[in-house]
Amino acid sequence: MSEHTSTVFVIGGTGAQGMPIVRDLVADGKYSVRVLTRDATSSRAQALLALGNVSIVEGSFADDDVLREGFRGCDGAYVNIDGFNTGEKTETYWAIRSYEIALEEGIKFFVYGNLDYALKKSGYDSTFRAGHYDGKGRIAEWILSQNQNGNRMGAAVFTSGPYIEMTISPLTPMTPTVEDGVVTWRVPLGQGAIPHVALDDCGFYVRWLFDHPRLANGMNLEVAIGHMTYTEVASAFEKVTGHPAQYIDTDLDDYWKNGPLSGVADLPAGYNADPNDKSTMSFRENFTGFWNIWKHGIITRDYALLDEIHPNRISSAEEWFRREDQLGRELGKGSLWERIQPENWSLDSAVLKGSADLRTGKL
Repeated sequence: MSEHTSTVFVIGGTGAQGMPIVRDLVADGKYSVRVLTRDATSSRAQALLALGNVSIVEGSFADDDVLREGFRGCDGAYVNIDGFNTGEKTETYWAIRSYEIALEEGIKFFVYGNLDYALKKSGYDSTFRAGHYDGKGRIAEWILSQNQNGNRMGAAVFTSGPYIEMTISPLTPMTPTVEDGVVTWRVPLGQGAIPHVALDDCGFYVRWLFDHPRLANGMNLEVAIGHMTYTEVASAFEKVTGHPAQYIDTDLDDYWKNGPLSGVADLPAGYNADPNDKSTMSFRENFTGFWNIWKHGIITRDYALLDEIHPNRISSAEEWFRREDQLGRELGKGSLWERIQPENWSLDSAVLKGSADLRTGKL
């Protein structure tokens, strides 16, 4: 395996996580990036091209020929397939196929965008089954098991989690409301805590993996800002903005009746997934497991390791809110308090690409 890569093919580059990853890879000219997108004219694709050292391949990851075109001539790859596009079953196939074609086409270092295999970490208790987590987690284990191919292609896994940006964005599982002037998160978390991830830090961590392929080979780098209760999230928001905020624990029945995902509760958790396939989970089934994971503390992180890798990482909800408030003001988006008002929300303000696209089209 070579000491470094220079041209990286990215699947998922126009997604919430992919944008800062591409940005950090090309920031100093060490890497050039080739991004796969279904629509080269989209605002996200155009924003990536504007960074420089970025080229576009238009097409679907669900196509051997397109994958070969993307991987060919590159020596690195970052693959993060959108499970809410494909559904768990199809993602499994195309993630494996991506690895196989990358190896065949001469990629030297392959990084897989992952989520925790929570079902396994719970001791295989389906109370904690969330398809968009377990679908990735199974593949991550499979990829690392292939490292007997390390002389041809090294591999690492980058495991993230719920973005803290989702706490202030429309169309997410934890979108807040404003009730009588109080920012309110009504979610079924109990006294649990979520290891939220900052998107900006994702760029740093993935760049670190590509900068240190020998050290990173075989690694599953599991990242987070910290485990946050939503009492802490509300307190941090209030401290930064000067406006009142609260967390109200909500039972699952009420969450599915009145919460931010109530309108899609019984739709497939994957807009291209077959609703008649018994393997397809609904949003209700998928995110019931998701909330149980955090409520019962299934997932851990090694924060000492993260401090070593990224000494300047964002390490608290307050720090992130303060930075985001300042950034929003500088960019003309307004303060956090202004941005969180429902009348100021639009599809353009949705952090999750699937929510922003509202796609019902092809893979």
